[in-house]
Amino acid sequence: MIALDNWLIALASIALSPFLLVVLLIMVLASTGCSLGIREKYVQVLLAIFEWGRIRIEKSETESGRNSVDGDLEREDGGEGDFPLTPNSSSANLLARQMEAHSHYDSAVDGSGRKSIRSGFTLSDAYDYCKWGMEAITEDQVTKSFEAEEINSWNLLTRTNMNYHYISVRLTIVWCLGFLFRYFILMPFRLLITVIGVLWLTTCMAFTGYLPNGPLKRRVNQYVNLMCFRIVSRGFSAIIRFHDPQNKAKEGGICVANHTTPIDVIILSVDNCYNLIGQRHHGFLGFLQRALSRAANHIWFERSETKDRMAVSQRLKDHVTVPHNLPVLVFPEGTCINNTTVMMFKKGCFEVDCPIYPVAIKYDPRFGDAFWNSSEQSMVQYLLMMMTSWAIVCDVWYLPPMRRKEGEDAAMFAARVKNEIANKGGLVELDWDGQLKRQNVKVEWKQIQQKIFSERIKFE
Repeated sequence: MIALDNWLIALASIALSPFLLVVLLIMVLASTGCSLGIREKYVQVLLAIFEWGRIRIEKSETESGRNSVDGDLEREDGGEGDFPLTPNSSSANLLARQMEAHSHYDSAVDGSGRKSIRSGFTLSDAYDYCKWGMEAITEDQVTKSFEAEEINSWNLLTRTNMNYHYISVRLTIVWCLGFLFRYFILMPFRLLITVIGVLWLTTCMAFTGYLPNGPLKRRVNQYVNLMCFRIVSRGFSAIIRFHDPQNKAKEGGICVANHTTPIDVIILSVDNCYNLIGQRHHGFLGFLQRALSRAANHIWFERSETKDRMAVSQRLKDHVTVPHNLPVLVFPEGTCINNTTVMMFKKGCFEVDCPIYPVAIKYDPRFGDAFWNSSEQSMVQYLLMMMTSWAIVCDVWYLPPMRRKEGEDAAMFAARVKNEIANKGGLVELDWDGQLKRQNVKVEWKQIQQKIFSERIKFE
């Protein structure tokens, strides 16, 4: 019996040795910011498999006599590595409806700019609003912004399929192999790397927190941040392409970005160091927040406490005036949006008199959906979904710093920055508040629509 146990221990050691060596190699490369190019080759192989699957699906659909699913399986324009930057069909419909609404209102003005008064109200005046109302019920763009993004082609993931893996035997075999690869090879590696990365992050932050304030602490904190976040980013096979690094946020400024997922912080912290500002969380996120706060001056607040938020605004203003303070990373939308749209930016950080460094983040949904629907998923469920995806691939664009213009209020400045981010990231720009994810429409918004309708009745 003892001999058998020794044999089992020896076999386990032999089997685990390559696994641990690979994990160690990944961590060493990540901590130094180096790469062997394996992840990029891996993504290219995935694209080839997706293309083969698309051809198989189209062929099976044609042979079975069903209509082709060209709209859903249309190949992306551009070469390998190009990211789709055009809005989906629902976004295009929204833009069309907005243009139609403006054209109706503009038609009430003649060529000289004068408005002609109508003789009275007719029932047909409400037809367009009834039409828009029914369209909003069946295809509400605000609600769609808080749902998983629709992809143009099937990526062999169960949660985004339409039973395509049952179309042919070959496709079924490939899907099964992909499932086994993601859950029994990728996930154990990623889970171990993430656990080690988080523990290492906690330990390093605790050590840094004991150092006296000064240049040494700042240098150590910068090195530790970059090293730890690079290790954690390998926990979901992140492939990040940074553009225009000369525009990176600098000390004494505020960096603002569109918000898709909590890992936005990790994505940006791979290339630069920030102080964070955001809602105080519990559970796993709360644990990370407390660990990070040991080494830097991060700002956490409760969304429901108005007085606390006013104090946060003052702390933000004080922060940017202190020399050598890291730039503050802010997500002005206040909630996660599904990688297709940019919603209204809160004006708080735009009231501060300092440079604003806009950043646009666009994820490639073909390899995994990065959006976190906090209303339906816990943080643990979300992390499990990330670790069982093929990879997290994204582009990050650093935009030139911006300042508020003379005569421009904070809300106008926020809208201008949001427009720049939306244009650069190929995202649809919406004026709605992201808090509609949790709250009802404000009375003021209803009154604006009522005013527009009354003007339309009054003038033709």
